[in-house]
Amino acid sequence: MRDATVEQANAEEQVDTVVIGGGQAGLSVGYHLARRGLPFVILDAEERVGDVWRRRWDSLRLFTPARFSSLDGMAFPAPPDSFPTKEEMGDYLEAYAARFDLPVRHATRVDHLTRVGDRYLVSAGDRRWDAANVVVAIGTFQRPKVPGFATELDPATVQLHSSEYRNPSQLRPGDVLLVGAGNSGSELAMELARDRTVWMAGRDTGHIPFRIDGWFGRAVGVRFVLRFLFRRVLTVRTPVGRRVRPKALTEGGPLIRVKPKDLAAAGVERVPRVEGVRDGRPVLTDGRVLDVANVVWCTGFHPGFSWIDLPVHGEHEPHHEAGIVPDHPGLYFVGLFFLSSMASEMIQGVGEDADRIAAHVAARVTTVQPPGRTVRSIAAKAPGSSTNPV
Repeated sequence: MRDATVEQANAEEQVDTVVIGGGQAGLSVGYHLARRGLPFVILDAEERVGDVWRRRWDSLRLFTPARFSSLDGMAFPAPPDSFPTKEEMGDYLEAYAARFDLPVRHATRVDHLTRVGDRYLVSAGDRRWDAANVVVAIGTFQRPKVPGFATELDPATVQLHSSEYRNPSQLRPGDVLLVGAGNSGSELAMELARDRTVWMAGRDTGHIPFRIDGWFGRAVGVRFVLRFLFRRVLTVRTPVGRRVRPKALTEGGPLIRVKPKDLAAAGVERVPRVEGVRDGRPVLTDGRVLDVANVVWCTGFHPGFSWIDLPVHGEHEPHHEAGIVPDHPGLYFVGLFFLSSMASEMIQGVGEDADRIAAHVAARVTTVQPPGRTVRSIAAKAPGSSTNPV
């Protein structure tokens, strides 16, 4: 851990609460802090609010209709039953930050978080923030996970992680192996199977039993899953939720839009797990060697919290209790998968966690503020922030 005296000498700004991340989780936390009149700053690595969404694959549409794709306080500006594109989602987040005048510091990538006494020190290059509270709101999709044997594939084979994939023009002519059968892998398989042979490796993750874009899905199904099942049943507050959570953390959730029969109808061939490489070609657990021109790794992400210099690291997620870190008062997480429920990392579900964490921060601020110091409202943007739409 860094020397406390050096850190304190380099501290440039003192603030009650630092929110790390300017995506839907960070903006939602900011909204709820602002409602309570609490001072804070949002630090975001991107040049523009919403850029994380804009960089995703071109054909991406949200899994939820616009009526269920809003953050607290601002409806999504699209027909209620439409499924927004990634560009529309990025623009919505940018407009949200502007509407509520949230103090976002752009191009500010946090590279270190530690604790000195009862305060936290946040670093981004040569800039420092000294804070009573820190809310980490960047999620776990930070560092692409690819198996070590990927380097043994033939150099002529095009390899992309799903986070790098934009459209089929990035691939060579020829067959494609998609490694990973979750939502991303299934969506990309349907797109690529239109004009080439696609193999998809990985186990069946299950699927919701209705069409989200059908009449039942729009009228009843999505509402039941998102509002009741994911937010009221599959939570850390219920016995069934506590049983499901460990498995969900290691295996992921069910397919939302694509069904196994859709993949079969599109000609996607399901194959077992990839276990290695032989003569530059991927080898399956059943011994088959696939001669493919392209491999797309839909294999998820490492948590990416190595910059947190505190003993909070777990095997699959940081140590927390529904986003609160008991051993480090004032440290919180928001936006993680199944933080408190299956809806925690979803656009329509993150607000519940953000509101709860903001209330916890408010109670803590009341008890730790020095005499004579008052909680002020964020009536104006912090210096150097920019939330105007581009």
